Amino acid sequence: MAKPEHNARDQSHPRIVRYAELEPCYDAFIDTRTPGSDQKENFTIIGPGVSENPSQYVHIAEPHGFNIGGARQPPNCVNSQHSHLTAEVFYIHKGSWAFRLGEEGNGAEVILRPGDLISIPTNVFRGFENIGEDVGFLWGILGGDDPGRVLWAPYVFEMAKDYGLVLLENGNLVDTAKGETIPAGQKPMPVTSQAQVEAMDNLTERQLRDCCITAFETVDQFTRGGLVMRKLIGPDTKLNWDHGFSINHLKLSAGTSADQTSYTGHEVVFVQSGELKVKMQDETWALSPGDTGSIPPGVNRQFINISDQNVEFLRVRGGI
Repeated sequence: MAKPEHNARDQSHPRIVRYAELEPCYDAFIDTRTPGSDQKENFTIIGPGVSENPSQYVHIAEPHGFNIGGARQPPNCVNSQHSHLTAEVFYIHKGSWAFRLGEEGNGAEVILRPGDLISIPTNVFRGFENIGEDVGFLWGILGGDDPGRVLWAPYVFEMAKDYGLVLLENGNLVDTAKGETIPAGQKPMPVTSQAQVEAMDNLTERQLRDCCITAFETVDQFTRGGLVMRKLIGPDTKLNWDHGFSINHLKLSAGTSADQTSYTGHEVVFVQSGELKVKMQDETWALSPGDTGSIPPGVNRQFINISDQNVEFLRVRGGI
């Protein structure tokens, strides 16, 4: 007996994370009590991410070779200066965002808007702020199944002292304002040293802009019928350094579809606009703006535009 077609819009699905169903963490990092940073919502969509709060909710725990997360922030909300051990890519879903480099955030700066993408190299202090007038949302990709820990600029530790958050050497937070104490045998994370700061790379504004692709850049573009595909990250692309994953941006005009095909590794899609239908052998997904879907390896699937307007989405593939 054939399996019924499953419309994931009607009920929860273990491989779909709806924007409206995202589970936020409000104290995921050491800076989340600091005025100006205390209204951040952090999300771990696929994989453990780099959250310092052990209670952070993980929507899809299955290893993909990369992590997917998100940040939702109201206007003027800041994510403090930090660095990562693996690739960090942000795609702007909502809002206008300023990305600032340097220990104090006074280095190179770039302003990005919906549909823009940035890949910030490792060993670089970076922070970001929603400078728009409405709540903004960033969809983020981190390299590797274990992206390691965040390295914070020294001032972040100093600010955290006033708000009861202590970061431990094992990467977890202790909230002394809630009566928590440092467990026996654990020690606070040492404040980032001057030697570590001096070892960070400093990019020029031109170099930072070369790490970005705007929504209107026709980079590595392929067009056929109602399909337009841009290669954003991967071999022989503008952002061609090692990420451990590739990213393509696809646009389907109304009533069109992409070829039916499969991929041997993990494939994740994120809808920017329009209504996307993902048709597989045993089920069909209907994805809306802000939704994330993880397609199982090796499964034949087809992308179809089921709306009367263009549908735009990202496709992330691991192992590349």
